[in-house]
Amino acid sequence: MIRPAVSSDAAAIASLYNYYVENTAVTFEEEPLTADTIHSRLTEVQTHNLPWIVAEYEGELIGYAYATPYHKRSAYRHSVETTIYLKHDFHGRGFGKLLYDVLLKALKEKGFHAAIGVLGLPNEKSAALHEKLGFEKVGHLKAVGFKFNQWRDVGYWQMML
Repeated sequence: MIRPAVSSDAAAIASLYNYYVENTAVTFEEEPLTADTIHSRLTEVQTHNLPWIVAEYEGELIGYAYATPYHKRSAYRHSVETTIYLKHDFHGRGFGKLLYDVLLKALKEKGFHAAIGVLGLPNEKSAALHEKLGFEKVGHLKAVGFKFNQWRDVGYWQMML
């Protein structure tokens, strides 16, 4: 089931996300987040009238996706940055595509022009998902993040909505 995120999802979202914070370089955050921090982020997204959705499977929250303003300057108002995370053991089952399809549809309905995925690299699974959905790799920044004692790259994928 795909549905809008609500404040009571914050703890489950934090738990899901913190796996990636603590065990991977796909996010450049280095400290686990609290449910309160997730709640604040969720509120900020919703304040901008942007979607934050979650996926449930057999009553368990197994993924989420949302959009944030790409940048604060007004000329960017038609572009958003997209984010998606699945529980680490739910990859390859189609949930990511399903979540992203719902998110992209909502963004199109709201009249956005461009969606931008920003990926910590390497991240083959997320890159493949973005490309499967029609995103195109449009940029690559080398060694701009430092996590787990290594310099990390960032890639940019873009879709015109």
